[in-house]
Order: sequence, then structure tokens, then C-alpha cells
Amino acid sequence: MASEMTDRTPPESVQCPVCFKAFTAAKINTHLDACLLKGPSVQDEQEPPVKKCRTSGAENVNKAEGSPSSSSTADAQTSTMFSLFQPSRAKVPGPFAGKQSPAGAVNKGAKRGPSEAEPAAGQRHPATVSNGHPSGLSPRTLLSTEKPLAEILRPNTLEEYFGQSKVVGHQTLLRSLLDTQEIPSLILWGPPGCGKTTLAHIIASTSKKKGTARFVTMSATSSSVNEVREVIKQAQNELRLCKRKTILFIDEIHRFNKSQQDTFLPHVECGTITLIGATTENPSFQVNAALLSRCRVLVLEKLSVEAMGSILNRAVNALGIRILEQDPADKDEDQTAGHELHVYIEQKALDTISYLCDGDARTGLNSLQLAVQAQMNLRQPQDCSSQKIVVTEEHIKEGLQRSHILYDKAGEEHYNCISALHKSMRGSDENAALYWLGRMLEGGEDPLYVARRLVRFASEDVGLADPAALPQAVSAFQACHLIGMPECEVILAQCVIYLAQAPKSVEVYMAYANVKASLRNHKGPLPPVPLHLRNAPTKLMKQLGYAKGYKYNPAFSGPVEQEYLPEELRGINFFSWTPPGP
Repeated sequence: MASEMTDRTPPESVQCPVCFKAFTAAKINTHLDACLLKGPSVQDEQEPPVKKCRTSGAENVNKAEGSPSSSSTADAQTSTMFSLFQPSRAKVPGPFAGKQSPAGAVNKGAKRGPSEAEPAAGQRHPATVSNGHPSGLSPRTLLSTEKPLAEILRPNTLEEYFGQSKVVGHQTLLRSLLDTQEIPSLILWGPPGCGKTTLAHIIASTSKKKGTARFVTMSATSSSVNEVREVIKQAQNELRLCKRKTILFIDEIHRFNKSQQDTFLPHVECGTITLIGATTENPSFQVNAALLSRCRVLVLEKLSVEAMGSILNRAVNALGIRILEQDPADKDEDQTAGHELHVYIEQKALDTISYLCDGDARTGLNSLQLAVQAQMNLRQPQDCSSQKIVVTEEHIKEGLQRSHILYDKAGEEHYNCISALHKSMRGSDENAALYWLGRMLEGGEDPLYVARRLVRFASEDVGLADPAALPQAVSAFQACHLIGMPECEVILAQCVIYLAQAPKSVEVYMAYANVKASLRNHKGPLPPVPLHLRNAPTKLMKQLGYAKGYKYNPAFSGPVEQEYLPEELRGINFFSWTPPGP
């Protein structure tokens, strides 16, 4: 047996612990690097490890005894040991492929923690599209999958990412950082469907291709702080043992309260994790200020109609759907295609989606999927005379009825719209004011909230220029309180138009603001009320000089010269006075 080993392994050679081939000492390191990347050729990685003697002498004794179990045990241990360094353990082939060890069976039933996105972004689903082309599936198969089309066609590269050129376009700071894999902690802020999650997955895909970072995805709607701490603990071990960073993506990060967000602070500060948070709410109000100072906020805009057109064209090309009347060779292909099914869509239908989806790519793609699925399901399976399905503009409108308006009564859009209404009335633009009123009411705003703001506007911006404006606004508020929505919408519209067309004066508003500034800026105790202005209901108060020297104005036929301000403030006119600077 010893002689056989001598013949098989030349002198001064080293055996590769992965593939068990012999190499010279000068070549073993180069081969080992390449062999580790390919992975072990045999053995089940989930098999429990077996103890192996570390001394070469004991190993030679086992081999000399010719024990088959000893040899196989050593080989299995070597394979299992080195498989820990493989980038993807699920890809390792072996004689136990497709089988599950007892340890694996136990782990299968255990509770899973946050998902670590080990596969590349393009491997999330068998129907995932890479570079705009389906991965071997027909349009019928792609459109009949359980996953939404927006998830199936999620881009994997920045070249397929449309509509946010100001943030990740060429020559931008973030684009250069992504290209060099110097990814800072980010807060992605934007409306639904603008590409926040997609941008995070593109970063994950790029990081995994280059092997520079590990990507973990969590959602603040379903994850707890304990799960976050577990991920951070894994990130610390990963950084210490493998020198590999961890990118932690938190979707809907505003769902974590301020104390929960504090969990990230020390680990973002020291670089244990790179945090990428996605939110639809204003980070100034919803994200901890300390965490906000450690992250870079990227504002993603609502997708334009042109960007939505590019996204839909990519989807149409990926699904093999043809745009009607665009390709003159379609008729010839139909005659020679036999029984092959062709799906067409009108260009007007795509334009309709681009306009009605309100800049939401998820809504647009899923609406396209719904319309095509509906037409394919309506076609009878036994009807083979027609192999052509056409999706028209009417089909899109039927499936994409705009039943809601993007409006959050408790979020930033609430304050944005009321500010736009107020400023439109101040600028005497009744047309724009009516539009912003409609945006709020159709979005579900409380009509009494709008009515209260109109009462305020009547005094703040109209004031004494039209004293009837205040009774008009108060009457509108009372009417809204009595009859409610939807009947009170026309009452609010009347009041808005009246206030927008009324003459404007901020004299009352500015004068009172000057009074407040005078009171706040006064140094020392406030001046007392002059004695002649005080009331004197008792004899003692009269003896103290209260009301002494007061001139009763109705007793005089002409104007009365009398001071009504404290002595320190005499000569100040609050209608024209300017508060001193700080």
C-alpha cells in the first residue's frame, strides 16, 4: 500500500486538499486558488463534519492500514472543511445532490431570519429577465407566473435603470462611488414605484459580482430589533474573519421608531454595516437626526412620462409583445408562423399607461401584465382560427382606472398641498387654487381642516381689504360641519374662489407679528400699565391714583390727545415698526 502511494504521489509533491491531485510546491498555491473558486467535486456539504487527525504520521498510518473508511472520512472532512470558503454552497455538485442530510432536515423547519441575498439579483426567480431578455420562457409563461411583472423585470444594471439620471446618471458622484464599490450609507427617499428598491438590488448585484460585500435585505414592517441585532452580529463576524463588508437594506425604514433606529447608530458610525434605507416619508420628520447625519439622502423623483415609456418598451421587448402597426413585416410573419400565438399592443395603449400610472413604474408594469393576461384568458383555448391577440387603449383604461390620488393625510404631501392652496389664493389665481383644493378633497383630506385654513386666510391675507371675507369663510366652515362630504365640496370651492378674487391686505397680520416680536425682544420686566388706563372700582384704588387723569372720549366733541402705550414704548407704530435684528 505504501509503494502504491509512492507511485501515485511523486516525491517533493503536495496533494491538493480539494481535488486530491498532486502538484509541485511551486504550483500548489496557484492551483489552490483556482480550485477553491471551482468548489469541491464531491461530498455533501451538509454532512456533519468528522474529526480528522492533524498529524501527517497518523494520516499515513491510516492509509497504510488500508482502511477504506479512514480514507473516505479524511476525504470527506477535507471537502467539507474547504467548502466553507465557497462563494455559493448551493452550487456544489456531488453524489448527494438533491438529498438532504438529517442536519439539513432539522434546519429546514427552523425559523429563518432576515434574508441574505446570496444569489445574484438576476437569479431571484426562474422568469427573471437579464439584460432585457426573458430567461428561456415564453410570454405566456412569463405573464402567467405568480410574481408581478414589476418584480420579474426588475433591472440588474444601471444601464437598465431609467428616470433617475440626476442621481445615478453618468458623471454623478454616486455613479462613480458605485463603480468603485465605495458605497456610503444611504437614505433613498421618493414616492412609491420610483425605483428605491430596484436601486438597492442593483447595488447588491454589483457587489456580489465583484465579491466586495454581503447584501442583507430586511423590511421594517415585519422585522424586529432582535433580528437587526443578529444581522449586525453576523456583519461583525464577517468583517473580522473574511474582511468583507455587509450592506444592510431596510425597506420602509420610517416604520422603525426613533429608539429602534438608534440600534444602527454605532455600527454605521464605525463601518460595521453600510445602511441603505428606503422610505416614502420625509426623512427630516421620520428618521432619527443622528442617523440622518451619518447617511447621505438621495431624493428620487417621480418618474416622468418619458421614463415610463422607456420602462414599458423594455418590458414589451422582453416579453416578445409587438407594437401594432410598427413592424410592417408582422403580417408576413403571421402567415408563416403556423399556430404560434402573437400578442400585439397599440402604441396608444402604452402611452395611456405612461400617463395614468402617475410616475409609478410598479403600477405601470403590473397594469400591462393585467391587460395582457385578461386578453389571453378571454381567448378560447379551442379557437385556433385566430392566433393574434391585440391589447387596445380601451383594455388599458378598463384595467387602470385611476381610483385614487397619491396623497397622504399624515405625510409631507398633506402640507405640500395646503401650502400650494394658500399661496395660489394669495396670488389671486383662482384657477390653481381650485385645482389644489380638488387634489386635497379627492385624496381624502378632512374638509373641516381645509375650512379652518380658509378662515385663517380670510384674516391673514385678505384682512381689512375686504371685511366680508371672514364671515364668508366662517359660514363655509359651519356649512361643511353641518352637511359634510361630498355635498360640502362646492361650498369650499365657492369660498376658495371668493378669497382668491378678493383684494389682499396683510396689514393686520404684519402689525400683530410686530407686537409679538416686541414682546419677545423686550429686555427686563415688561412695563406696567399706565395709571390713567387702569380701572378703579374701589376707594383704595382711587386713592392710589388708578384712573386718575383719564379722558373719557365720548365726553369730548373732538379728538382727544392721550397716551395709551407705556412710557417705554411711546412713539412706536406697530404698523410700520421693524423689529431690531438679532
